[in-house]
Amino acid sequence: MFEWKRAKEEVKMEKSEAEAAFPPTFNVSEIKNKQRRHSMFVKYKQEKSKLKIQLKKKKKKERKALGDKAPPKEVPKTIENQRVYDETTVDPEDEEIAFDEGTDEFSAYFNGLTNPKVLITTSDRPRGRTVKFCEQLATVIPDAHVYYRRGLALKRIIPQCLARNFTYLMVINEDRKMPNGLVLCHLPDGPTAHFKISNVRLRKEMKRRGKDPTEHFPEVILNNFTTRLGHSIGRQFAALFPQDPQFVGRQVATFHNQRDFVFFRFHRYIFKNEKKVGIQELGPRFTLKLRSLQKGTFDSKFGEYEWVLKRHEMDACRRKFQL
Repeated sequence: MFEWKRAKEEVKMEKSEAEAAFPPTFNVSEIKNKQRRHSMFVKYKQEKSKLKIQLKKKKKKERKALGDKAPPKEVPKTIENQRVYDETTVDPEDEEIAFDEGTDEFSAYFNGLTNPKVLITTSDRPRGRTVKFCEQLATVIPDAHVYYRRGLALKRIIPQCLARNFTYLMVINEDRKMPNGLVLCHLPDGPTAHFKISNVRLRKEMKRRGKDPTEHFPEVILNNFTTRLGHSIGRQFAALFPQDPQFVGRQVATFHNQRDFVFFRFHRYIFKNEKKVGIQELGPRFTLKLRSLQKGTFDSKFGEYEWVLKRHEMDACRRKFQL
């Protein structure tokens, strides 16, 4: 009697194991019953994750046993490290690039002959969110002044900026009450960059943010601007801020380029002790995508474009980036 029961239990166990261990040609989508298909898919995922954990543990044990003789860890494949090589990648020691940097539109700033002064304005009749965004940008960029547009054309604003010694004109455009575009015009000789803005987060919308920024000049970090185009865009961002950061304020403005999206973050770093340092985001935060780069100041009719985003041509290969 007991032997018969034991045999029955063994058969049940074998059945459950057979259900869990799927054959190699098994396809869950072939099951027509929706509930059964879902439960089988969940089991399949659980089994897969268990196998993954077991392999990880096995590899960890092997590495521990081998010690210093253990083989180096495999670098995971990502879109960034599989990037297609660009011929225009900047070499810092290249004489041609050094000459271009010494004679371009930003050379006066980098030689210490001019100090940045920024005018921030908007499209006509801006809504509250765009106005707040401009005001918060003015607290991030030193010597930035917010003026309302009042229906003036940009061609009429530029001479007024030059008369008042402004080095930048920044225009925030909006659509459906949300900031959606940024025109950044370097004065007096250009260039003019046009960006798409997305993922704008104002200070009130951010969790665990720090106190409002102080008037100290921030440090500027530019990450991953490797091509000639990226190099000129990075220099344009750098020229927004004074060259002598005030380290007492412990504030950092970061422009991080990843897959041609430029992420802006504004932090304050906090010294916890001699070894540990924490960071505290102050806001605002947003993401930029370059649409065009124009030579000279803003001119929509007769302007000469250095670079224009052509989505269907340039985005055909996911591993090729422009910045």
